[in-house]
Amino acid sequence: MKRRKLVFLLFLCMIVFAGCGKENGNKDNKEQEATVTPAPADDIEDKQAADDEKEPEDTLNEGDTNAEKIEINVGALKGPTSMGMIKVMEDAANKETANNYNFTIAGAADELSTGLAKGEIDIAAVPCNLASVLYNNTKGKIKMAGINTLGVLYIVETGDAIQQVEDLKGKTIYSTGKGTTPQYTLNYLLTANGIDPEKDVTVEYKSEPAEVAALLSESGDAVAMLPQPYVTTVMMNNDKVRIALDVTKEWEAASEDGSSVVTGVVVVRSEFLEENKEAVDAFLKEYRASTDFVNEKTEEASLLIEKYGIFKAAVTEKAIPYSNITFIQGEEMKEKVSGYLTALYNQNPKSVGGALPAEDFYYIVED
Repeated sequence: MKRRKLVFLLFLCMIVFAGCGKENGNKDNKEQEATVTPAPADDIEDKQAADDEKEPEDTLNEGDTNAEKIEINVGALKGPTSMGMIKVMEDAANKETANNYNFTIAGAADELSTGLAKGEIDIAAVPCNLASVLYNNTKGKIKMAGINTLGVLYIVETGDAIQQVEDLKGKTIYSTGKGTTPQYTLNYLLTANGIDPEKDVTVEYKSEPAEVAALLSESGDAVAMLPQPYVTTVMMNNDKVRIALDVTKEWEAASEDGSSVVTGVVVVRSEFLEENKEAVDAFLKEYRASTDFVNEKTEEASLLIEKYGIFKAAVTEKAIPYSNITFIQGEEMKEKVSGYLTALYNQNPKSVGGALPAEDFYYIVED
C-alpha cells in the first residue's frame, strides 16, 4: 500500500513539473525558440506563398458577404397579406436571410402608402387595387412584383339553400366593404352569372365582420359574404354556419380573360428596384419559400403568426387552407391582376387610381 502511494505521489509530481515547464516555456520565448527545430528555408517560403494566396481570399469573401447584406424596409398589412411572409420574418430575426429586413406590420393601408411614398418602405405587401392607386399617384414609382394572396372572400350561410351563384337571386346578403373591393367583387360575380346586383338581390353592408357574425347567429337562413380568417372565427363560434361558395373559384369559373380575385400583392419602389435588383430578387425567392412553408406546415406557421401578433394560432391554423396564400410572378401574375383591375375599373375608376396601370407597372420575373 505504501509503495502504491509513493508511485502515485511521484506521478503527481511529474504532472506538476510538466505543467510548470509548459508555463515557464510560454513566459520565456528564448527557451521556447531553442526547443523548436527550424524548418528548411524552402518549406518556409512555400508555406508563406500559400498563406499569401489564402488569406486575402478569406478576407475578401468575408467582406463580400458583409457588403452584400443591405438594409431593406418591408411593410405588410395585418391579415392574410402578411401571413405568408411569416417565415421570412422569423428567419430575419435569426439572421438567416440574404439581407437585413426591418418589418412593419400595419393596421391600416394608409400607413404603408405613406411609407412607400416617402421612401421609408422599400417593399410592401398591400391590397391589389391599392398597388394600382399608388402607381398612378406616384407616376409610376411603384412596381408590382408578385401576387401573394388570391381571394379570401367566401359566401357563407346558416341554411343549406346556396349551392351555386344563381341561388343568390332573391336573397339578402350581409357583407362588409361597401364602396371597396368586396362590393365590386360581389357585383362582378353576380353580374357574370346573370344577376342584377341592384334589382335581383338585397345587399346590406355592415362596418365590421362582428356585425355580420351576429346576424348569422340570430338567423336560421342568413347569407353573408366574409373574408378569411373571419369566416373561420364565425364557424368556430357557430356550428350552424357553413361555407357555401368560394368567391375566387366562382370568379375564375366565370372569367374569360384568365383573371382571378387578387387580394394581396407585393410591390417595390421603382428606384429601390433599379438600385438593388439582386437584393429584391433574393427577397422574392425567400418570400416564395415562406408561402410554401405556411401552406405545408400550417401548425408551425400558425404559432409564428401568433408570435408576431397577426392572428391567434387556433384560428389561423384552420383558416390557412382557405386563405389562398400563394406566390405568383411573371406573365401569370400580369394576366390575373390586369383582368381583376379591369373589372374594378369598369365599376369605379377611382378604385384603381383613375386609370389602369401601364405595362411598366409589372416587374416580370419568370418562374
